[in-house]
Amino acid sequence: MQGLIEKELNSTDKILKPDFNSKTGRELLAFYLQTKFKQILSHDKKCSTPIFKVVNPDFIARFSKRLINNPHKRMLIGITGESASGKSTICKKIKEVIGQYEMPVSVLSTDNYFNDISALISKYGSFDSLIEHGYDIDSPRSFQLETLKADLIDLSEGIDIQAPMYLPNGTGVSVPAALNISSEKVVVVEGIATMYEDIKDVFDVKIYVEADNEIRKNRFMRRACEERNQNLENAIKQWDYLEKTGSKHVRPCRQQADFVLNGNADLKYLAEVLEYIYTITNNFM
Repeated sequence: MQGLIEKELNSTDKILKPDFNSKTGRELLAFYLQTKFKQILSHDKKCSTPIFKVVNPDFIARFSKRLINNPHKRMLIGITGESASGKSTICKKIKEVIGQYEMPVSVLSTDNYFNDISALISKYGSFDSLIEHGYDIDSPRSFQLETLKADLIDLSEGIDIQAPMYLPNGTGVSVPAALNISSEKVVVVEGIATMYEDIKDVFDVKIYVEADNEIRKNRFMRRACEERNQNLENAIKQWDYLEKTGSKHVRPCRQQADFVLNGNADLKYLAEVLEYIYTITNNFM
């Protein structure tokens, strides 16, 4: 990919920068990006570990139409995947690379939109006990989806929001309007709720991150035992639960994605892909 970047930068065969305020200029940009994106996919297929596992064939046409008809709308990117698939890592890398080019970016986790279940935890004595009694934490019903959708629509229209904040301390408390999230040019939203019904269609780009189960399990166990100080028995129990709920609620969302990305791919390579996308969208005469 680095070779493509250098070739693009050194090329003398460049187009005149279109007037993005005119529909004709945006149509030219959309056609140009379609051509370059096909070039990215062609290069990716030749890599030892491609990052694009699946690409929705309708994406390019739909995304081009969006650029042409809604040029002032913020770019919303939704990232989902099962636990330990690599979605948070990819989200951080996207933010990091975009930030290098001083392009404003906002990041939001849908985990902050979990319902307040503090009363239920008090009733059953603990979070684990609540789960044992059948509460499904990953079900769409466990999220404040109406609030999430309203907040995403505001962000897409350039309106800053105050998102709720779910406390990850076992209390089940959700604090309303606790997080100030600015509506920047690019908004990256990560979490399992991004592809749930009535939420997924708000996004301009829908990404599903996928990794082998054994790799996911190893990542999860290492994180649980080393970073969260969970004992092995509790970590295994939690993994088994997440594997069950993930197959039920998250895995079907794969079908809704524009891209299925390889969560095992080299992040340096991902950074180069993002750098190339930035280069082709800014490298005009």
